[in-house]
Amino acid sequence: MTELFPLAPVPAHLHARLAADAEREGVLDVAYRTVDTPVGTLLLAATPAGLVRVAYGPASEALDMLADKVSPRILHAPARLDPVARQLDEYFAGTRRDFDVPLDLRLATGFRRAVLDHLPDIAYGRTASYAEMAAVAGSPRAVRAVGTACALNPVPVVVPCHRVVRSDGSMGRYAGGEDAKRTLLELEAA
Repeated sequence: MTELFPLAPVPAHLHARLAADAEREGVLDVAYRTVDTPVGTLLLAATPAGLVRVAYGPASEALDMLADKVSPRILHAPARLDPVARQLDEYFAGTRRDFDVPLDLRLATGFRRAVLDHLPDIAYGRTASYAEMAAVAGSPRAVRAVGTACALNPVPVVVPCHRVVRSDGSMGRYAGGEDAKRTLLELEAA
């Protein structure tokens, strides 16, 4: 079937106007943008409450999940994420050690949320074991659950799950892949 009137891409200035109008009218539930980093392209997404998602991999998967779990009112609106993008640039340049952006951690609940709440306590350039994090989060035997919490961390890099390693000091797995975890740990060790 041939379309009689194929849709043309929306011009950038009209898209920017749409994003600004949606933000002003309070109908932009989730704004997103992508940033290129030394660990690959990251999708950043924020609600009015704060950063809700940092995702490795295909943006479409993360956006589909956000549409299901947060709101289908999602728009490429980079301005809301400019502070996060700037802080990520500073972090990867080695001039920032901690992130200072509002977070919306609604995607993590229960024990997973408890683990995320303690991850920023691991200092830049340091690591903690899964067992240590289980104890700090209040369930010393929940080592595997800490691994799950780190794997499902909705805002990796900003909430530093990459700093959690195995008790023997080996890296363990990471949502962004082994190379990304190694790059982050080496950056912080420098």
